[in-house]
Amino acid sequence: MSIPQCLVHTPQDSCGVVVVEDLKAGTDMLCLITENDTTFTLKATGDVPIGHKVALKDIKAGDTIIKYGEDIGKAIADIGKGEHLHVHNVKTKRW
Repeated sequence: MSIPQCLVHTPQDSCGVVVVEDLKAGTDMLCLITENDTTFTLKATGDVPIGHKVALKDIKAGDTIIKYGEDIGKAIADIGKGEHLHVHNVKTKRW
């Protein structure tokens, strides 16, 4: 089996975490869902730094972002499947 480039906790998550250095746009990432030990591929639409999130599906502005099975905030812009999620398009709901 190949080494995963993106880890996802549960099938319900809307984002995963890139776990390799220098992930480039156009990469067909191997993603591992740790809860059930299944894999899938996802094309990165942009460069994503290690430790950063990537959208697993299209997300609309205002949608809740789920990571590790938990609500981590909301989208403040539309985010396409495979796109980098970070402070430019996701905010906490606390502020």
